[in-house]
Amino acid sequence: MRSAISFVLAAVILLAFSCVYIVAEGQTAILLQFGRIVDSGLKPGLHFKLPLMQQAVRFDGRLQTLDAAAQRYLTSEKKDVNVDFVVKWKISDSSKFYTAVAGDQDQAQLRLAPIVKDGMRTAINSRTLQEVVSSARSDLTDSLVTTANNAATNLGIRIVDVRIKRVDLPEASSVLRSVYERMRSERKQVADALRAEGSEAAQRIRADADRQVQVIKANAYREAQTGRGEGDAEAAKVYAASYGKDAEFYAFYRSLEAYREAFKASGGVLVLDPKSEFLHYLQDSK
Repeated sequence: MRSAISFVLAAVILLAFSCVYIVAEGQTAILLQFGRIVDSGLKPGLHFKLPLMQQAVRFDGRLQTLDAAAQRYLTSEKKDVNVDFVVKWKISDSSKFYTAVAGDQDQAQLRLAPIVKDGMRTAINSRTLQEVVSSARSDLTDSLVTTANNAATNLGIRIVDVRIKRVDLPEASSVLRSVYERMRSERKQVADALRAEGSEAAQRIRADADRQVQVIKANAYREAQTGRGEGDAEAAKVYAASYGKDAEFYAFYRSLEAYREAFKASGGVLVLDPKSEFLHYLQDSK
């Protein structure tokens, strides 16, 4: 009797557990009855079902990431670019999601990748290279999200965001060579401009230095001339004082100076009258 009661209690408990199920936070779920969807979009919490007849299927309702491999596209100018992008998506309709991919997230990503790539191809084909890599990138991704969401409606998926991680030029692309040539030309222009500025600054410094040299020389020459003039004046003053004290000695000294200047040149010939005043001190020892 006691064992029968225990069996009944166990059966009741098992039946009670089979009648309830829990949808965890961050999940969404659908309820199947004999493989047919009878309820969908179930929120987190405690839910009830018919035992043995109904089955709960849970999905991860959080944000998912599709990190696609880089793809090559053509711009409106027929230039090749390699675009690496990432897609953020989540389940928007659990019923459609189960019907389309049987609730398999890997299968959902395989179905989603070509949709986003086709949208990316259309968006890049209508834009120039400059628009793709610069200011139009946000506009490109915004339009891509709208287009991809329209195409992914039957998957029960909502694309939250598409972000371009990198935009590269193919190694063998002529665009890459032209970009390098343009960069080289721009760097050369900058270098030439800097070189010209440096040459101009050097010329300015050199001219200023030459001007300062000329000023210094002029000042030195002026000071030398001033000093020479003052010396000559002092010498003249001394000569005058000496002349005033002994006129004969001064005349003799000046004559010796004249003789030294006259006979300084070697091999020179000087023709004078023997009675010339110039020979006064040579003739008269007195």
